[in-house]
Amino acid sequence: MSEKTYDFAIVGAGAAGLQLAMAIADDPFFSEKQILIIEKDPKVANDRTWCFWEKGRGRWDDIIHRSWEKAAFNTDDSCRNLDLSSYSYKMLRASDFYAHTKSVLQDNPAFTWVQDEVHMISGAQPMKIEGEQTYQAHIVFDSRVHPDFYKESDSYIRLLQHFTGWVIETEEEVFDPETFTMMDFRVKWPDSTSFTYILPFSKTRALVEFTLFSPALLAENQYEQMLKQYIAECLNLSNYKITELEQGIIPMSDYPFHRLNTPSHIRIGTGGGWVKPSSGYSFKNSGRNVVHIISNLKNGRNPAAGIGSNKFRFYDGVFLEVLYHRNELGEEIFNDMYSKNPPERIFRFLDEETSLSDDLKVITSFRSGPFISALGRLVSRLF
Repeated sequence: MSEKTYDFAIVGAGAAGLQLAMAIADDPFFSEKQILIIEKDPKVANDRTWCFWEKGRGRWDDIIHRSWEKAAFNTDDSCRNLDLSSYSYKMLRASDFYAHTKSVLQDNPAFTWVQDEVHMISGAQPMKIEGEQTYQAHIVFDSRVHPDFYKESDSYIRLLQHFTGWVIETEEEVFDPETFTMMDFRVKWPDSTSFTYILPFSKTRALVEFTLFSPALLAENQYEQMLKQYIAECLNLSNYKITELEQGIIPMSDYPFHRLNTPSHIRIGTGGGWVKPSSGYSFKNSGRNVVHIISNLKNGRNPAAGIGSNKFRFYDGVFLEVLYHRNELGEEIFNDMYSKNPPERIFRFLDEETSLSDDLKVITSFRSGPFISALGRLVSRLF
């Protein structure tokens, strides 16, 4: 057992943990603190891609891989071009993020990085963190998902955003490198919310990803089947080379992760419910929550105070009810949203920055029947 007691321990060096570590490193208030980062993996592989929308120059612009100012949204009936106005849609490769943050933190004597897998966190003060070795810290920020989330014996919705993507290279110039495809519903898995997402890097190279928002996974070959169908039918391609594979499963749930927090054991990242339940986006949401944590630590408050909005938790709960029970309506719902609202309003709504009047403009975009039914189910389920 390590005899040293750290001020803070961060369990998991993913998007949330490393954004928190960097924020602590950037703030001179914490210059006398000692911080432990515990991560089971070496964090060198490009194991995922994070995307987010943002106005102007941002915190991570020096390592952004690609950004776009225009988007496309396609259905069987229409192909819509979206002007993102003052926003850019930014793509960050995990390998670049890991390399950058590790280089900064490993040069900072306040930080200790160990490769270990945490099995248990217990105690009061200090908290005991057990892996292959045992560590101690006054406050633990924990990105692991609590086992209770997987029991599914409660009343909460559990949808999955699951996807397989290929980076493909083509001989023909088929992509517009200035425009990414937010959602293309022209090829769908039956009776599901499913679409293709495209991030073009050049006229001949792009990430093409088939994504579902649904309760159950497909077989691996079924994702490949849908990608092949989309590439053949919508891109009119038969000759291309697959250079990279990307796969992922992201929980979309109204499970109350925040109720697991204590003043000395704070859940962060996926384990803290920092994935936006109605969209699956997490990177920017994590950054906003980190700002709350830093402010709380500096002002002697509970580190998790003020994270999340009850209003938007309610909105997300209703939306998840619709997608869970009427999964086939996804195309209609997203088409209504993107056809009746400018992207800037949608982005602010998903960022939980809208006023009530803008909330109503988004909400009234949708056909009311499924949402009224969902509201009734949500109330009876939770109350």
